[in-house]
Amino acid sequence: MNFLEILRTAIFALRGNWLRSALTSLGVIIGIAAVIVMVSVGQGTQAEIDKMVSGLGSQRLDISPGGGRGPGGARMSSSSFFTLTEEDVDAIRTEVQNVQFVAGSLRGNTQVVFAENNGSTSWQGVQPEYFDINSWELVQGDGFTAQDYGSAGKVVILGETVRRTLFGEDSGIGQTIRLGRVPFTVAGTLKPKGQGGWGQDQDDVVMVPMETARRRLMGSMGLPPGTVMQIALTVTDPKDLDYVQGEVEALLRQRHKIQPGEEDDFSVRNISQIVATRTATTNLMSKLLGAVAGICLVIGGIGIMNIMLVSVTERIREIGLRMAVGAGPRDIRRQFLAEAMLISLIGGVIGIAFGVVGALVFSKIGQLPVELNTKVVLLAATFSICTGLFFGYYPARKASLLDPIEALRSQ
Repeated sequence: MNFLEILRTAIFALRGNWLRSALTSLGVIIGIAAVIVMVSVGQGTQAEIDKMVSGLGSQRLDISPGGGRGPGGARMSSSSFFTLTEEDVDAIRTEVQNVQFVAGSLRGNTQVVFAENNGSTSWQGVQPEYFDINSWELVQGDGFTAQDYGSAGKVVILGETVRRTLFGEDSGIGQTIRLGRVPFTVAGTLKPKGQGGWGQDQDDVVMVPMETARRRLMGSMGLPPGTVMQIALTVTDPKDLDYVQGEVEALLRQRHKIQPGEEDDFSVRNISQIVATRTATTNLMSKLLGAVAGICLVIGGIGIMNIMLVSVTERIREIGLRMAVGAGPRDIRRQFLAEAMLISLIGGVIGIAFGVVGALVFSKIGQLPVELNTKVVLLAATFSICTGLFFGYYPARKASLLDPIEALRSQ
């Protein structure tokens, strides 16, 4: 029998009991649909986490004050005291190799007002390299000048959310706004960034020179002269991040006169550690989703094997007649294997359709990140064919090994 004859015979056999064939393919449909939905959700989630982590900066260290212990051995938070200074920033810049950019910053919240428009926002008092570290770009205006940084100039750069709140469609460049009670001139606006890695609106911010923030916006906080709330730095090569972290920690311990065995009065956050944790988590989740989808597919395959074994038992006399008129074991094996693969293939096609639709529904209704691509669909189709081949082989072989005389005697 050639391929077309085998295919025609298989279709005829399946049509003879179409309801059972449809129910048999249901397991494959569910399995393939599960593969597509779960793999798509897993890839979409991984892409979303990658986006969040990349927003933090994979070549960056954040240094915060605090982390030591106060009187009585109680651990003190970073808001309890401030141990980092602008001198520390300068020391890191000059003494630690492989540092690309480094900047200190101050931060706080304030009311921002222009005419009848106002809103509450956060402010950042920054040094020049802060914009490079955080990938902030100006879209309008000239930004801060060296004189602004040196003389505590009352100038401000607006994030997109604040600009839109105060000025609508206008840029606001050159306009005077108030931060709290202090008037500032708008020197520029920032390129929008959108939602950050922790769900915050990154554009709801205003930037001022650090010395301006210290003199005009800190109010009654009474920080020691030269204090900064955070130091951020980037390295040229991500491979140098651990080395730079060690050098920075050693330098700060030396500058802060921390004795061996004493705890640091600062803490360093290494973004590469977050990246490693993210990678391990997403890999584990992908394996879990793949395992669940694989179980669904195996269940569908077992259903095919069961029905094909039942079919062989019901059609023993038919098998005997085929052998009696010249069909060999190879022909019988091909026929039943073609039936199993046809059931699996039809179920696979329907399952792919259901899987694509299901993934899109999940992304709309469940607000889940979903990433569909052709590789997932091709993978599902391959699984479908392999399922029919693997689980259909045993029933097909069993049918081909029947004795023709015994099969003809069967009732």
